[in-house]
Amino acid sequence: MTKELAIVGASGHGKVIADIAEQLGFTVKFYDDAYPTKTHIEHWPIQGTCADLITLTNTRVVPADVVVAIGNNDIRLQKTQLLQQSNFNLITLIHPTAIISQYATLAKGTVVFAGAIINAFAKVGQGCIINTSAVVEHDCNIGDFTHICPNVALAGGVIVGSKSWVGIGSQVRQLISIGDNCLIGAGSTVVKNIPNNVTVFGSPAVAR
Repeated sequence: MTKELAIVGASGHGKVIADIAEQLGFTVKFYDDAYPTKTHIEHWPIQGTCADLITLTNTRVVPADVVVAIGNNDIRLQKTQLLQQSNFNLITLIHPTAIISQYATLAKGTVVFAGAIINAFAKVGQGCIINTSAVVEHDCNIGDFTHICPNVALAGGVIVGSKSWVGIGSQVRQLISIGDNCLIGAGSTVVKNIPNNVTVFGSPAVAR
């Protein structure tokens, strides 16, 4: 029997997650707070809002497994907390072409996109996005609800705090520490530690 998966967030990001889920054998049902103004995403119908999903959970007519497909770190955190309080099972999705070391650890609710590599003894927190072809090298530590964008390369031992965003194509030198709630602009080269709540970009990346 095919297993159902609820996807919260009917967006471009949600499309990619739905594609991964179907490749892994799930059938998907979308929920989005724009419903009923928005009723479909591509060929997938939207079943209702996130509140509808939570309201119906006790009726067993909605999937018990869920993933939050929202790129905004703060909103993804909020929705995840609501769903956990309602006893949904937050699952981790890994694209079949991603390479994950047997010694890496990934927490619940994280999604790993096509071509990504997570090497030995890297730790990825809850609700993270490891996007297309990103590289998370050995011994990296990624905080909860952080987004590592496509083609990012994190060298060995890099620490990225919670709810941070490492922009597309950025590179981070080995053993660098990036704080919580940081924004690393697209194409940046990070060669110095970044404290909490700072936006940097450029090569080398500096605060702006």
